[in-house]
Amino acid sequence: MKFYNQVIMVAEIDLNRLYTYGIRGIILDLDNTIVSEDDRYLSPRVEAWIETAKSKGFKFFILSNGKRKSRLQDWSYRLDIPALGRARKPFSFGFHKALKHMQLHSKQVVVIGDSRHTDILGARLLGCSSIRVATLPHPPRWWEKLFGRWLHTPYPPQYELWQL
Repeated sequence: MKFYNQVIMVAEIDLNRLYTYGIRGIILDLDNTIVSEDDRYLSPRVEAWIETAKSKGFKFFILSNGKRKSRLQDWSYRLDIPALGRARKPFSFGFHKALKHMQLHSKQVVVIGDSRHTDILGARLLGCSSIRVATLPHPPRWWEKLFGRWLHTPYPPQYELWQL
């Protein structure tokens, strides 16, 4: 089920619309979705959006392919969301762990992330809905320089950015 093709930032996603479609859980990517991987930018209004979603009864889980365990733990604590690092997305192990923790079925969960080849593909392989957001600005890795335009949508320069 598709709710959006793509949005620019997480806070643009209409929680009432998700709820109407039977979504009760949200799996979030961390790097370049919530916060840039170099910790320079925070997705605007994301923390308020998460708190609103929690007050409406949504369950959350963060899945990250990032290797910096302490950084993931810090964001997990700050957002009060359980998290799994080195999730090896798009493979299903991390997604299954998130579903089990939330005690939800794949049809009740949406995956929100910036990457077609990890977040969105992983969601589709598991039968979850997905919403892709624009990638927050960050120093590109070598493979992003080669394939980035097929994997990510750059964050539009005219949109607001929150610096950390």
